[in-house]
Amino acid sequence: MKKLTILGSTGSIGRQALEVVDAYPDKFDVVGLCCNSNVEILEQIHKYSPNYVAVNNKDLENSIKSKFPAVQVFVGEDGICELAQIKVDVLLNALVGISGLKPTIKAINSGNTIALANKETLVAGGELVMPLAKEKGVDILPVDSEHSAIWQCIGEKNLSKILLTASGGAFRDWSKTQLENAKACDALKHPNWDMGAKVTIDSATLMNKGLEIIEAMHLFGVEAEDIKVLVHRQSVVHSMVEYADGSVIAQMSYPDMRLPIQIALLYPERGNFAFKNYDFIGKSLSFEDADEDRFPCLAIAKYCAKEKGVAPIVMNASNEILVKAYLDNKIKFYDIPYYIRLALNEFYEGQRIKSEEQIYDIDGKVRAFVEDLINMR
Repeated sequence: MKKLTILGSTGSIGRQALEVVDAYPDKFDVVGLCCNSNVEILEQIHKYSPNYVAVNNKDLENSIKSKFPAVQVFVGEDGICELAQIKVDVLLNALVGISGLKPTIKAINSGNTIALANKETLVAGGELVMPLAKEKGVDILPVDSEHSAIWQCIGEKNLSKILLTASGGAFRDWSKTQLENAKACDALKHPNWDMGAKVTIDSATLMNKGLEIIEAMHLFGVEAEDIKVLVHRQSVVHSMVEYADGSVIAQMSYPDMRLPIQIALLYPERGNFAFKNYDFIGKSLSFEDADEDRFPCLAIAKYCAKEKGVAPIVMNASNEILVKAYLDNKIKFYDIPYYIRLALNEFYEGQRIKSEEQIYDIDGKVRAFVEDLINMR
C-alpha cells in the first residue's frame, strides 16, 4: 500500500482525493491529513485513521486531541511543514495559494514524491523548486487536469507546442461592458467544474490559465512562447501536445478532477476504475482563441511568464489579495488586472530569484502594497 499524506484534505481537491482512496481501499494508507480550520477533518480522521494531522486553528487542535488521543497533531504553518517532512510514498499538495510553497520544499528535502495541485508553488517558486526536485531525485506529478493531460501526451523528441485548453470560465460570453460590473457571485457559477472559490474566480478572469502557463513551463521545460491557450467550452480535451511533424496528441475524458488525481496518486500504475465515462456520440468539440482584450489577466500572466524571475511572484501575490477583495465585493472585475499592473510597476525591475527568503519578502511587500491601494479606494 502507498503511504499518503494530503495537504488541504477538506478542500475540493482533497475531498476528491479521498474519494479516489475510497475507490482503491487496498492501494492507499492515509498517513497524514491537513486543513486550515474546517471541522470536516474530524470526520476524515474518524474514517481514515491517520497517524498525523496538521491544522491552523487552536480550538480544532484541542478538539482533535480530545477525540483522537492517538493522533499526533501539528499546528500552524510550522506544523504543516512538519507534516510535509514525514516520509511517505506520495504527498498530495492541495493547499491554496503561496502557503503551498514552503511545505513542498520541505517535502522534497525529505524525499517525498509530490502530487502537485498547488499552482502557486511553481508560479512563485518554480525556479527553485524544480532544480531542488532534480537534485533530490524527487518526482513532481501534476494534478491539474491540463498538466495531467500534457504529462500523459508528452513524448521526448521534437515537441513543437503545448495547446493548453480553457473552459473560458463563467464570463466567456460576456461583453467587456458587462464585465465592468460583473459580480463575484456570478463568477462563481462555473459552467463545467466544481472548484474552490479562488480557482473559480481565477477561471473567470483567465488568470488561472496564465498561472497554468507558468506551471507548464516549469513542469515540462518549455518557454512561454511554446504554449498556446485555446478556449474549449466542453472541457473534454484537457490539453494537447503538438509535435514538429504536425501531429497533435490530445487527452480526453469527462471533466472530473478525480481522474487526474487518481493518475497522479497511482503512478506509475494506471487505474482500472472510471468515475464517469464520456459519451462522444452526438457531441461536438469546439476551440477558440482566448480574448486577451476582454480578459487582460491572461496577457499579464503571459508577460510575467516571459520575464520570469520576480515578475510571477508579484503577479501571484497581488492576484491572491485582489481575488479575495473581489469575493468580498470591495473591487470590480477589471480592478484585478489594473492593480496587478500597478504592483508590477512598483516591484518588478528585472530581478532574478536567488532564495526562498527573497520570494517571501517580495510576496509580503506586494500584499501590503495592494491591500493599501484597496483600502484607499
